[in-house]
Amino acid sequence: MKPRDKYLKLVAWSEEDQCYLGSVPGWIGACCHGSDEAEVYRQLCQVIDEWIEIYRKDGRLLPPPTNREYSGRFVLRTGPEMHRALAVRALSEGESLNSFVLKALKKTL
Repeated sequence: MKPRDKYLKLVAWSEEDQCYLGSVPGWIGACCHGSDEAEVYRQLCQVIDEWIEIYRKDGRLLPPPTNREYSGRFVLRTGPEMHRALAVRALSEGESLNSFVLKALKKTL
């Protein structure tokens, strides 16, 4: 595994720019662009390798890895009022709180 493999790499089409943009969420913003998705990904990998080398030369710690396995669980702190409102809504629809919130989140993605 290469050090860059520890980082999530995103290449996405930008309507505004009319090209693909490459970035590393949480570390490197949009840093390369082009009309060929695969070429932008290749450039992005090169940028990450260069940043890793810069960090090492400067004796800086690399950011925590972002390309990892996810458990499927996370804690969401909503505050008591929101928690109650969600629980009441879930009950009124005959669902568990988890099921209700999961459906709501899926709608937003």
